[in-house]
Amino acid sequence: MDWLALEFMQRALLAAVITGVTAPAIGTYIVQRRLSLLGDGLGHLAVAGVGLAMLTNTAPLPLAIAVCVVGAVAIELLRESGRAQGDVGLAIIFYGGLSGGLLLAALAGQGAGALAGYLFGSLLTVGTADLWAIAVLGAVVLLVTIGLMPQLFAVSADEPFARSIGLPTRWLNILVVALAAVTVTVSMRTVGLLLVSALMVVPVSTATQLTTGFRIGLFASMGIGTVAAVSGAVGSYYLNTAPGALIVVIAIGMFAASWPFARLLQGRPDRPVEVGSPDDEPLPEQPAEDHPHVHGPDCGHPAVEHAGHVDYVHDGHRHVPHGDHYDEH
Repeated sequence: MDWLALEFMQRALLAAVITGVTAPAIGTYIVQRRLSLLGDGLGHLAVAGVGLAMLTNTAPLPLAIAVCVVGAVAIELLRESGRAQGDVGLAIIFYGGLSGGLLLAALAGQGAGALAGYLFGSLLTVGTADLWAIAVLGAVVLLVTIGLMPQLFAVSADEPFARSIGLPTRWLNILVVALAAVTVTVSMRTVGLLLVSALMVVPVSTATQLTTGFRIGLFASMGIGTVAAVSGAVGSYYLNTAPGALIVVIAIGMFAASWPFARLLQGRPDRPVEVGSPDDEPLPEQPAEDHPHVHGPDCGHPAVEHAGHVDYVHDGHRHVPHGDHYDEH
């Protein structure tokens, strides 16, 4: 345990904890929107910000955040207007950001080697100023993702329903992608721009297998991400390996280990029972009788996307919010 006395390990552990908590926090909403590859696209776009910082000889983090947030918001607005499909927008981010970053780094006389620390992470070289920036931005991400949990869940799970109850869906969607962009750029010193998406998605998938309910799953994914990040940071010290890669491998290992344990814990059959899919024909609806319970992200009932909206499995039936009451399938 002598490594605890080393200042660079103390900073690395703190940065790992912050990243392990924040990446799954925003990743939960990204996964709910079925945009699991968004983190990869934003990571590639952040490379352009780093390359621009090299060309202008400025600090890479502020420019990377600015470029990443602007690009993420632009893609979201294009998606909303129907001028670009989600996968097309992500492809533009992937190729444009990465190639632009490499070109800018070359023009700055740096080359691709100078980008390696940002692409794959450099956790053990995190300085005091880096740690403060990671802590402040991480706190902002956590405050918003937890404080606005009901609203962000509603717009991520069922945007038409969220719009029908008066939520500002456009601004909430922009907020989600902007927070994802901030999380990606903050994590470039810990797990790297090319690997951060795994820390945003894999702990969320692991928590989904082990828990029921959005709120519980959110906090469980944050705990799983923290364990993976801290384990990877400590393990890299002893194994003399890249921390970012080890963090991701540990996260994937936890996901693999959770699969049989989840079946045993929840008593699921080998073939899960089909409770509906987005492609199913809508079933007949009738108002649910005597329904004092209010369904939502933390109600404890499984949420199932079905025919363009979200049903909640309750007492063997599926309830869907409809105006001031629930329809029952």
